[in-house]
Amino acid sequence: MTTLYHGSPLIVEKPEYGKGKPYNDYGKGFYCTKHIELAKEWAVGENSDGFVNKYEIDLSKLKILDLLDQKYNILHWLALLLKNREFSIKSPVSVRGKEFILNQYLINTDSYDLIIGYRADDSYFAFARDFISNTISLEQLNYAMKLGELKEQYVLISEKAFEKIKFISSEPVSRIEYFPKRKTRDENARNMYRKQLDEMDINGVYLRDIINGAQISE
Repeated sequence: MTTLYHGSPLIVEKPEYGKGKPYNDYGKGFYCTKHIELAKEWAVGENSDGFVNKYEIDLSKLKILDLLDQKYNILHWLALLLKNREFSIKSPVSVRGKEFILNQYLINTDSYDLIIGYRADDSYFAFARDFISNTISLEQLNYAMKLGELKEQYVLISEKAFEKIKFISSEPVSRIEYFPKRKTRDENARNMYRKQLDEMDINGVYLRDIINGAQISE
């Protein structure tokens, strides 16, 4: 059995299939993490307390898309993000880049029960947007996604997965303690990101290069 946590303003004893916002990272689903401290950070808002909900789930009989597996690269993750999240894309190269990534790297998730992948909130969404805008290289994007120790998220997307998850307990989370931790994590990631951008990655592979046929490591 695998233990997962979900931070929320509410106690969620029975996650419901088909609910959730369609423009989350991986579309509609139930978003969890294996890391309780992260779940606590995401349970609260600046002016609101929340709850961390604990679950157990048997993953052995589920079909899992693990985007952190070596057979995938960060462009597979980015393709799903481009499909589901709202991006402001204006320049011609960005528009062409979005179309290219969706055509070449988008994975059909219809047959999967659960997705494991990066989380793209706050700074991490901005990092992805910078790559689409040709501001940073692919290498810099890979580096940026590891800043702040955001870890991976587990997203239940099928009815079968929802049937497998079992609520264990919940506990209240204070915004006074955990909102500053969430804010500090984000600020640290942004500061480290700005430092790496002090110099252009002259030898790096940019989106324009990928469109023009540059080889990337899988």
